[in-house]
Amino acid sequence: MSTTETRAGGRRASLPARFLDAVERVGNRLPDPLTLFVILIGLVLIASWIAARLGAAVAHPQTGEQIVAVDLLSRASIQRILQEMPQTFVSFPPLGLVLVVMLGIGIAEQTGLVAAAMRAFLRGIPPRLVTAAVVLAGLLSSLAVDAGYVVLVPLGAVIFHSMGRHPIAGLAAAFAGVAGGFSANLLITSLDPLLGGLTQAAAQIVDPDYIVEPTANWYLMASLVPALVAAGTFVNDRIVEPRLGEYRGTPEVGAAEENANALTPEVERKGLIAAGAALLFVLLVIAATVLPRDGLLRGPNGEIQPFLSSIVAVMFFFFLLPGLAFGIATGSIRSDRDAARMTAESMASMGAYIALAFVAAHFVAFFNWSNLGILLAITGANALQAAEFTGIPLLLSFVVLTAFVNLFIGSASAKWAVMAPIFVPMFMLLGYSPELTQATYRVGDSFTNIITPLLPYFPLIIIFARRYDRSLGIGSIISTMLPYSIAFGLVTTLILLAWFLAGLPLGPNAPLYYQP
Repeated sequence: MSTTETRAGGRRASLPARFLDAVERVGNRLPDPLTLFVILIGLVLIASWIAARLGAAVAHPQTGEQIVAVDLLSRASIQRILQEMPQTFVSFPPLGLVLVVMLGIGIAEQTGLVAAAMRAFLRGIPPRLVTAAVVLAGLLSSLAVDAGYVVLVPLGAVIFHSMGRHPIAGLAAAFAGVAGGFSANLLITSLDPLLGGLTQAAAQIVDPDYIVEPTANWYLMASLVPALVAAGTFVNDRIVEPRLGEYRGTPEVGAAEENANALTPEVERKGLIAAGAALLFVLLVIAATVLPRDGLLRGPNGEIQPFLSSIVAVMFFFFLLPGLAFGIATGSIRSDRDAARMTAESMASMGAYIALAFVAAHFVAFFNWSNLGILLAITGANALQAAEFTGIPLLLSFVVLTAFVNLFIGSASAKWAVMAPIFVPMFMLLGYSPELTQATYRVGDSFTNIITPLLPYFPLIIIFARRYDRSLGIGSIISTMLPYSIAFGLVTTLILLAWFLAGLPLGPNAPLYYQP
């Protein structure tokens, strides 16, 4: 996909372009992603055996309990691996989300609704704003937890392809927004109270009465949105898409596009009206079950968590019902057999992902069981604490450490559960608020998501990309996403530092400094 010469004139490419080409070449020499995960599993098994023989251990920062490396080649571990193999696979967090949402999307795609909706979308937005719209939608998708990976990333490719632009650039723009800017949002998401609760528990080690609100980082996180949209748009339109060149392939989405292209404008308009009515019905049902304090998807005390926990099922109906309505109105669905066939056809394309998910699930499980991730996080944290940094050096070091650990442990809450008891008290004793510690962590936690093959959704991104180019490998994806990662890291870190230097509050009642 890349060369060291420019695609337009034989001139030697710039240094950044040659660097990305080198990353791509090296990455693409790696084995197939499925094989790579098998190799990584082997390396984790060996590393756990070595670490256990060396007696690797650290003290948990909150409980003081010794955390030791677990030998995955011991009798007990091998028995666990074999006995829990089915459960390890089916409990892989992205698996259920991906398959459930794809069942709904499958109907919407196979009936032609997705393609028709994209055409309507493109008619309503200026072409120069499409990239920004895709990045923004990716950023805001964290309101639906991880559904953006399944929904928006493939849609980004579809949108760009519909415009005659390179679909991988559209996929990359959406992926950058969804994963690279995961913490940034204009609204409070389910991640805010989750991280806030962990921060509060860590803060109470020093101050038993300290309260951390879910809005602790709202001002900062909201300010990152326009900055990331601008950065993502610039990187996509000035760096990534020119490097990709003109798309000359044939996407593997022919059946759905044929259904959409066979429709006359009148029939398509009729289908979109029917789909819009079905979508309105879904939204009204959601509103009726969520807005009232005693609504069906509210908790006993009016909390909204039951709705947030149901978001995967909501997304399923969000696509399924409009898809059915569109298909019935346009005649692409004439009986229940048509709907069943379309669902089966859409799921057939997920076979490669299911195989990848099997090995990825075991790699993630083995890495967790070995305690290597926790050992890495606590050891790095202890080293940073021993450096005795303050101010800007402290914040920068914490961002870099978090970004590095994020390459190996994808879950934001899992990392923070380990790191918060170390860093929140440390920052407080240095005079910095728990809210600032949490904000610094969130800045470092996102921008390396898009370049690590260990992200649970990374195999799915490869599957989506290979619909447009079967030759794409891990190196192609990483080299494409690296400019976004660098830009997002620089932009978010600079805004954090500017916020700190200006002494601005991070959220309502969320100061920068801690005063006992």
